[in-house]
Amino acid sequence: MELKRFEGKVALVTGATGVVGGAVARAYAKEGAAVLVAGRDAGRLAALVKGIEEDGGRASAFAADVTRPAEAAAMVETAVSRYGRLDVACNAAGIFGMLAPVADYDEDVWDEVLAVNLTGVFLSMKHQIAHMRAHGGGAIVNVSSNLGAHWRLPGAAAYAASKAAVSHLTRTAARDHIADGVRVNAVSPGPIDSPMSTRPGETRDERDERMRDALPIGRVAIPEEISAAVLWLSSEESSFVVGQDHVIDGGATA
Repeated sequence: MELKRFEGKVALVTGATGVVGGAVARAYAKEGAAVLVAGRDAGRLAALVKGIEEDGGRASAFAADVTRPAEAAAMVETAVSRYGRLDVACNAAGIFGMLAPVADYDEDVWDEVLAVNLTGVFLSMKHQIAHMRAHGGGAIVNVSSNLGAHWRLPGAAAYAASKAAVSHLTRTAARDHIADGVRVNAVSPGPIDSPMSTRPGETRDERDERMRDALPIGRVAIPEEISAAVLWLSSEESSFVVGQDHVIDGGATA
């Protein structure tokens, strides 16, 4: 029997044109939610909406840059105006940046990574929580990373710092707002079958061969393994889970 845990609910997904965000949006829609998908690429958002609708789901797109306060606010307002409410949100917008030692790290890249990965999550949550707090509560799941609070990689200063901050921002928001009926948690994936897990010039087959030795499980995750955790954390099945950072990395940080 197909699960319909989000029948009658409204979900918002940022970074929906990314591999994880897209998988989460499709999963919410498959389980009955009306989904507002947000991101900076209007064309890719339209393609995602089309795919969801072809599979029998409900979705619409909103082009937004979550680093801009007005656009983050408008994103939440749009979800409510189109569907009448907002029950769950997944903040998946993120970029990797570059690999370089701290002394050589480009300052503009640093600013961009922190703006998207951290400030974007803060601004999105700020407006999501404000609505949920005023309308009976809700659930939010932020996409962090095992690279940051849980694991380090030389050269990835901006990405690791931003994702460690997301993990701690999640816990702070959870404590701040659980009394308002808003549950906030995070997922911290390890390498996923996406361009981000492939080194420059490396093929997917070469990446897979490298991961056989690099990860205890011997492979990268598929996006649906991450979206399954996001849906559990934003469903009533996890109603007693508050402020947790759920690491999903094939044993890398075990």
